[in-house]
Amino acid sequence: MGASLPPKEANLFKLIVKSYESKQYKKGLKAADTILKKFPDHGETLSMKGLTLNCMDRKSEAYELVRLGLKNDLKSHVCWHVYGLLYRSDREYREAIKCYRNALRIDPDNIEILRDLSLLQAQMRDLTGFVETRQQLLSLKPNHRMNWIGFAVAHHLNSDGSKAVEILEAYEGTLDDDYPPDNERCEHGEMLLYKISLLEECGSLERAIKELHKKESKIVDKLSYKEQEVSLLVKLGRLEEGAELYKALLSINPDNYRYYEGLQKCVGLNVENGLSSSDVDQLDALYKSLGQQYTWSSAVKRIPLDFLQGEKFLVAAENYIRPLLTKGVPSLFSDLSPLYDHPGKADILEKLILELEHSLRTSGGYPGRAEKEPPSTLMWTLFFLAQHYDRRGQYDVALSKIDEAIEHTPTVIDLYSVKSRILKHAGDLAAAATLADEARCMDLADRYINSECVKRMLQDDQVALADKTAVLFTKDGDQHNNLHDMQCMWYELASGESHFRQGDLGRALKKFLEVEKHYADITEDQFDFHSYCLRKMTLRAYVAMLKFQDRLHAHAYFHKAAAGAIRCYIKLFDSPLKSMVEEEEEMSKLPPSQRKKMRQKQKKAEARAKKEAEVKSEESSASSVSRSGKRHVKPVDPDPNGEKLLQVEDPLLEATKYLKLLQKHSPDSLETHLLSFEVNMRKKKILLALQAVKQLLRLDAENPDSHRCLIRFFHKVGTMTAPVTDTEKLVWSVLEAERPFISQLHEKNLIEANKIFFEKHKGSLMHRAAVAEMLSVLEPNKKPEAIKLIEDSTNNPAPINGALGPVKEWKLKDCIAVHKLLGAVLDDPDAALRWKGRCSQYFPCSTYFEGERSSVIRNSVNSQIAKKPESGDSSHPEGGEIADFVSSNGKLEALKDLTI
Repeated sequence: MGASLPPKEANLFKLIVKSYESKQYKKGLKAADTILKKFPDHGETLSMKGLTLNCMDRKSEAYELVRLGLKNDLKSHVCWHVYGLLYRSDREYREAIKCYRNALRIDPDNIEILRDLSLLQAQMRDLTGFVETRQQLLSLKPNHRMNWIGFAVAHHLNSDGSKAVEILEAYEGTLDDDYPPDNERCEHGEMLLYKISLLEECGSLERAIKELHKKESKIVDKLSYKEQEVSLLVKLGRLEEGAELYKALLSINPDNYRYYEGLQKCVGLNVENGLSSSDVDQLDALYKSLGQQYTWSSAVKRIPLDFLQGEKFLVAAENYIRPLLTKGVPSLFSDLSPLYDHPGKADILEKLILELEHSLRTSGGYPGRAEKEPPSTLMWTLFFLAQHYDRRGQYDVALSKIDEAIEHTPTVIDLYSVKSRILKHAGDLAAAATLADEARCMDLADRYINSECVKRMLQDDQVALADKTAVLFTKDGDQHNNLHDMQCMWYELASGESHFRQGDLGRALKKFLEVEKHYADITEDQFDFHSYCLRKMTLRAYVAMLKFQDRLHAHAYFHKAAAGAIRCYIKLFDSPLKSMVEEEEEMSKLPPSQRKKMRQKQKKAEARAKKEAEVKSEESSASSVSRSGKRHVKPVDPDPNGEKLLQVEDPLLEATKYLKLLQKHSPDSLETHLLSFEVNMRKKKILLALQAVKQLLRLDAENPDSHRCLIRFFHKVGTMTAPVTDTEKLVWSVLEAERPFISQLHEKNLIEANKIFFEKHKGSLMHRAAVAEMLSVLEPNKKPEAIKLIEDSTNNPAPINGALGPVKEWKLKDCIAVHKLLGAVLDDPDAALRWKGRCSQYFPCSTYFEGERSSVIRNSVNSQIAKKPESGDSSHPEGGEIADFVSSNGKLEALKDLTI
C-alpha cells in the first residue's frame, strides 16, 4: 500500500487507511487531499479517498474517484479491493466478488482480501468457492483457530459432513491436553457439541455418543449436553435410558412440550402413529404420575386433553379449566382452541362451560363444591363462552354473552377487545373498530391494544384515523419512517390491503414493496454473522440461521406482500393509467362549462395536497427537534403516494419477478399458481399457464378456483387461431399431448366437464358459483340459467350443532364473493340486489349486506331521528352509530361515575 510514494506521503497514506478503519473520515479526507496535491494521479490514494467519501454518503463522487484510481493503477490490488468494498456497500455482491478475484490475481496471498471474499461467498451461497477460499486461508495461517473452524463449516454447508468432522479432529490434534483455558471453555464446548451434531447428521451415532461421554468434562452447556445425549439414545433405540434422561430433563423444565413428546416416544406411545384405547389408558396413567410429581406444571395438565376422549376428556378438561376461570386467565380460550379441530371435543367443552355457568348463576360456586367463587369467575366464564360461540359462527349468542360480561364488569379491557373481534367476524367492521378504539382509550399505555385498534381501523378502511392512532406509539411522532424502521410488517400489509380495496394502487404497491424490502434487509443482516459466529464459536446457531435464511421467503408475511404486489400489477395492466396527453384529449371533448368545473376541481385538489404536505413538513420539522435542542434531519420520501411505482412500462414483467420468488419458496400454495395462471394468461404464455393449471390440479383438483382455471384455459385455447409458425405448432402439439392426461377432461368436452363438476359439488355455494361463472363463459346465452344455479343454493345447517341452535354452512366472505360475481361478472344488478337481501337475513350484523343489526342501519336510523325537530333535544352525540353503539352495548358511561 502506497509503495510508490515517498516516505512522507507513504505515512500519510497509512493515516488514510487508519482513519477509515477508525471512522475518522474528515481526517482521512484531509490526508488524501495532501497527497493528491503532489501526486494527483496516484491510483491508490484516489481509491481510498473515494472509499472515504462513500462512508460520508457521497456515492457518485466515490464511484468516480475509485474508477479513476483503478484506471490510473490497474495492477494495484488495493484499487481492486476498494472497488469491491464499494460494490459490497451497495449490496452488489457478484460485482464485488469479481473485483476481489481480480485483486487476488495480483496478490494471491492477501489474507484480508481472502477473508472478505469468503464472507461474500457464504452470503451468496457459492459453497464450492467458499470451501476453496477457506482452505487457502487455513494454509496461509494454520495457527489461527477461526481458519480451522471456517474450513470445517464450509465443508458442512457444502454437504460434506464427514470431511468437516475430520477437519475438527485434526484441529483438536493440534491442541494441548490441558486445553482449553478457563476463558475459552464455553467456545471449546460449543465446538465439541457442533462436532457431535455433525456425527449425528452423518449417521455415526455410536461414535457420536462415545465422543459425547468422553468429552463430558469439557462441555460447559450441560442442558445442551443432555438434549444431545437423549437425541442419540432415542435414535440408537436405547429407549429405557432415553426415558430416564427425559424425566431428568423434565425435572429441570416441566413445561417443555418437546420433553413430553420425547418421553411418549420412549415409552412407545407416539400420538402421531395413532393410539388404541389401552395406549390412551397408559398415557393417562403416565401423565397422572407426572402430574403428582410436577403439581405446578401447566403442560402436564394440558397435554392429556389432546389424546383423551369422552368422559375422561370431560373430567380432565374440568380439572384444567376450573382453576384458570377462578384465577381469571384471559388466554384460556386461545390455549384450548386447537381442541376445536378434534371431533366432538368442542361439544363437550360447550356442555361443560354451560354447566359451570348455570351453577355459578344459581349457587355462586362450581357444581359439587360448597365454597363460593368470586364474582369475577362468572364474568370469565361468559368471556370464554363468547369466544366459543364466535369460533362456532354463532355470533348472536356470542354477542349476548359478551354484553352480559361487560354489564357484569365494565372495566375489563379484554371484554371490549373480544367483542370487537366478534363484530369483525360477524361483518360489522365499523363497530369493531369503534369497540377496539374504546378498549384503547381505557389503557392508553398499552401498545398491544393500540396495535389491535389500528388493525381494526385498517380493516374498516379508516386509513387516516389508523395512521393517527399508530403515531401515538412511535418516536418523535413520525409514524411512517418509524414503523418502517421497526419493520412493522403487519401494519404495512394491513395498510396495503386497505389501499388496494379502495383502488389506491400506488399506496398499496408502496406498502407491499416495503415489506419485500424488509426481507431483503433480513437477508442482508446475516452478513455480519459470517465472521462473528466463527469468532465466537456459536456454530450450531450459525448453521441453523443459514438454513432459516434459505427458507426465509417462504414466510407467510412475504407471501402476502408478494401476492399483493402481483395483484396490484395485474390490476394496473388491466386498467393502465392515462397519460397527460390522453387526459387533455378527454378534457377537450367535454363542453366548456364541464371543462371549467373539472379544471377548478383539479386546482382545488392540487392546493389541498400542497397544504397537507406543508402541514406535514411543519409537524416533522417540529418533532425533529430533540430535548437537547438539536435538529435531527430525516430523509424525505420523494414518492409518498407511490405514483412513480405505477409508472412502469411493463407491469406484468414486474409481477413476474415476485411470482418467481413465490414459485420457488411457496410451491405448495394454491394462491401462487392462481397468480401464475392470471399473469401468464395475460402474457399469452400458454405453456406456463398450462403448468399453473397442472399444479392447481395437483394441489386440489376439487377446489372451485382450480376448476375455473382449467375451464378458462382450455376455452381460451379453443378460441385461438390455427398455428402458423413452428413455435405455435410445437405449443399446440404439447397441448394435444397433455390434454388426455387431465382426468377431468378425459373424453369429455368443457360443458360436460362443467356439468360433472356441478353434480359432484351441488351442495357447496362456492362450487355452484364457479360452475355458474364457467357456464356463462362457455355458453353466454345461458346467463339466466347460470344465475339460477346460484340462487337455487340452500344454506343448510353445518354438521356442528350447539346447545343454542344450529350453525349455517355459508360463510360471510363467500357470500360477499358471490354478490360481486353476480354484479360485476354476470352483470345482473337485480340478481345482486336479491342476493344482498337474502344474505342480510343470514348475516344481520354485516355492514356489506346492510343487515338489520349492523352499524350502517343504526347510523341511518340515528341520523333520521336527529333530523326530526319534534324529537326534543337536538344535540345528539357526534359519530351517531359510534356513540349509540358503545353506550348501549358497552355500558361505558358507568366508567365516568367510578371513583378511585
